[in-house]
Amino acid sequence: MGTELIIYMILGLVVVLAFLMLLLFLSPKKGAVAEQNSNQVSKNYEPKIITRTDLDYLLGVIKNKGTTTKELATVLDLVIKHHGVIAKKLGIRAHPDFDIYVDIILTICRHKNTNKNIVVKFDKELVALNPDYKEEINDAITKGLNSRGI
Repeated sequence: MGTELIIYMILGLVVVLAFLMLLLFLSPKKGAVAEQNSNQVSKNYEPKIITRTDLDYLLGVIKNKGTTTKELATVLDLVIKHHGVIAKKLGIRAHPDFDIYVDIILTICRHKNTNKNIVVKFDKELVALNPDYKEEINDAITKGLNSRGI
């Protein structure tokens, strides 16, 4: 009785092993087809239309490394349009909300799909809406540009 049990166990393990090997050889074909389809989709990529305007969402899009140059410009236009005015300074100190704008500036300066036109346009529009923060914005732009890997 003991040897029969061992033989059944070995046969069961062989069946399980055969099933796992079958799965192993079938999965790369499905993966290759999926990869091929995704390559075809990326060639015909159309930028997504951004409709949300909350600052956290826009900041997330800016920080996404896959955001295209056109999307980046659109998102920054939305930031200026809906969140361009920064709260008044607290004496000589910047308002704590200004840290979000510093983060945006540093991110766009470092983004792989940015260009000088995007950075300059955002800088000019933000300074025009917030002249009290001109020095702080210029400092953030300088830090962002200096932090780029050349």
